[in-house]
Amino acid sequence: MTTTSPASLATAPAATATPEAELPKQAKIAPFSDWDWTWLNGNPRTKDAAFDSKFFTPEIRADVNYVYDFNKPKDNSIGGSSELFRSNEIQLEQLGVGGDFHFDNVRARLMTQYGMYSTTTPRNDASPAKGQWDLSDAYRYVSEAYGGYHIDALNGINIDAGIFMSYIGLFSYYNFDNWAYQPSYVSSNTPWFFNGLRVQIFPSAHLKIEPWLINGWQSYGSANSRKGVGGQVKWTPFPWMNIVSNNYGLGHDDLYIPDRARIHTDNSIEIKYYDHPERTFDKMAFTFTGDMGCEFGGGVSCYGDKAGGPKQSFIGYMLYNRTWFKKDRYAFTVGGGQINNPGRYLVLLPPINGESAASAAINSPYFMENPGDPFKAWDSSFTFDYMPKQYITFRWEYDYRHANVPYWTGSGGITPPGSGGVPYTNNGSPQFYACNDGNTSGAFALSAAQSACAGQGSSVWFPDLRRDEQFIDLSIMVKF
Repeated sequence: MTTTSPASLATAPAATATPEAELPKQAKIAPFSDWDWTWLNGNPRTKDAAFDSKFFTPEIRADVNYVYDFNKPKDNSIGGSSELFRSNEIQLEQLGVGGDFHFDNVRARLMTQYGMYSTTTPRNDASPAKGQWDLSDAYRYVSEAYGGYHIDALNGINIDAGIFMSYIGLFSYYNFDNWAYQPSYVSSNTPWFFNGLRVQIFPSAHLKIEPWLINGWQSYGSANSRKGVGGQVKWTPFPWMNIVSNNYGLGHDDLYIPDRARIHTDNSIEIKYYDHPERTFDKMAFTFTGDMGCEFGGGVSCYGDKAGGPKQSFIGYMLYNRTWFKKDRYAFTVGGGQINNPGRYLVLLPPINGESAASAAINSPYFMENPGDPFKAWDSSFTFDYMPKQYITFRWEYDYRHANVPYWTGSGGITPPGSGGVPYTNNGSPQFYACNDGNTSGAFALSAAQSACAGQGSSVWFPDLRRDEQFIDLSIMVKF
């Protein structure tokens, strides 16, 4: 679809040709608006705003899920996910209320996050541990909040400052927009938000160049003194192709390690290879994402022991294929991926006894993140969607995930037995139950830890961590 009318493309007869300077100018279109992009993974599939005005376009999101983990954790707690957190319970993942403000080239966006996201997202950011004013509480109910200005140059330039989505990993932070509920590691282990400044430059209606100056890698503040820089290039040369490249560097993002820097590249391609709306199976598309990165300095390197320390790197990919049928009322997606992250610097820390990114900075006694510590994992998922209206999705999904070290929650749970007769309650101190003798590293070392601690009169508890996890998640997602 294009906003250029056939009349504007007509050419006058040669004998009465109008000078070129006097020809009517072709109207500019809003970037990425001339073709239908609702099929993209990471894009909302809503085509019509339920309500709009000259000043404000509201947006409401509701995401509720039920997860059944076949490991049957006694404390109902799931680790290793940025989307699923509790087993055998119905939980509100997110309730978001907000929208876009726009008037006289001034713009702003606000989206709240009430529900599980308001607790689970801030706990993965270590930066609030540095300094005062409790940044995690200050921002926990906000997923997006920024203001800015639109400049009428090229095909548009936007300058925004605040909290905005990161784009790294292709999947959207909002599950309604995605082909699967639980994304693979390349997406789940990379940032969902940035806090800082971005400039969106549109040289054409199908190209965006977007540099960032940000506090750090998914951080409300700065873990150290150096800020992060990065950016995105998005190109849509055809209505059936989307190419995105995200890159990040410079930032010193490890709390208490001021000399350690991080670089990362994330690249995706999405192709719609079949489109026949008149048929039962009406549309097919796939996505492929590949990531590479590393940390260097502060005792680690990108290459190995001969270049400044143990290898601290990230490499991974994910691949998904989706089929729509019955006029996009139903869809089936199959996909998965792999990662290798020695040093575990991007691995989501299991929330063992309330462990968070900040407490892990002094090293968890249960799941170590020492330089060079191995972590390899792969996963697969099968997703079925029923979409009776553009504003709602009913989703059924099966996931299987495997790691080369004990990582997923087992039947014994990841919460201590508690005190005062109250089972499975966090005691507020992740190291309280561990006899931290330097030889313990999770449930697989339990017998050694018991022997080491026996002579110290210590009460030894370890989480039940497994190498495999499989679960079914059911969700209802709404977006207006």
